[in-house]
Amino acid sequence: MDLQKYLDRVGYSGPVAPDYPTLRALHVAHLLAVPFENLDIHAGRKITVGAEHAYKKIVGERRGGFCYEQNGLFGAVLTAIGFGVTYLSGRVARKSGGWGPEFDHLALLVEIPEDAPYLADVGFGESFREPLCWNDTAPQAQEDREYRLSETLEGRILSQKLPGKDWEDPYILSTLPRQLEDFAGMAHYHQTSPESGFTKNPLISQALPGGRISLTDKLFIVTRQGERTELPVTGVAAYFEKLEQEFGVNLLPELRQNLEGRVSPVTGENES
Repeated sequence: MDLQKYLDRVGYSGPVAPDYPTLRALHVAHLLAVPFENLDIHAGRKITVGAEHAYKKIVGERRGGFCYEQNGLFGAVLTAIGFGVTYLSGRVARKSGGWGPEFDHLALLVEIPEDAPYLADVGFGESFREPLCWNDTAPQAQEDREYRLSETLEGRILSQKLPGKDWEDPYILSTLPRQLEDFAGMAHYHQTSPESGFTKNPLISQALPGGRISLTDKLFIVTRQGERTELPVTGVAAYFEKLEQEFGVNLLPELRQNLEGRVSPVTGENES
């Protein structure tokens, strides 16, 4: 892995040291530069858990990925800089109640020399933008939102309070140290199971300063300062145009061809 190429990919040119300012700046830069996406799943390309695979895709192809790829790469970057990194298994909240299975999500516990540990997560889509202090159980404010880490017998629960909404719990983390290969089974499940949310529809989502853009095969969604706008995707060509112009993603020809067969815009067009 070429660290400088990663820094160029996320647009970071500041100091690089194993300290909190660097961790915070890289966390924010990564989220603003690398989209959360599941396009390979719908284009028929297998996603392998490992920093080398993630580096080739995210840096080499200027793509995004889901948690196993994004946090796998981010963990490798932080380790190369000199941070202590522990991979944590998360169970994501189910709409029906309770938690998903172990290894449902990958997050990072980052240790800084002579400082407190922090929770980092650049692979959960809409979530905290700056690392959270791991040992602080009080609400931690970020812009117009609050986050909280609560200790329970089952693990550490991440809670968030969005503007105008009650507290909700996106996931719970086991505090047991894990290896990246421990997540391979659930990564395979999320790529292949019809029960996984990742196999249902292609999705790409990108954080912006003060907002977010998201693209499905049906809608282009823009959220800025709490205002949400939905625009219909009117054809296959329009879908790939948004993908390239708004997210900077230009798929390899074979992946694009495969994805064209999975995209079903509102008009039902199939021309490319």
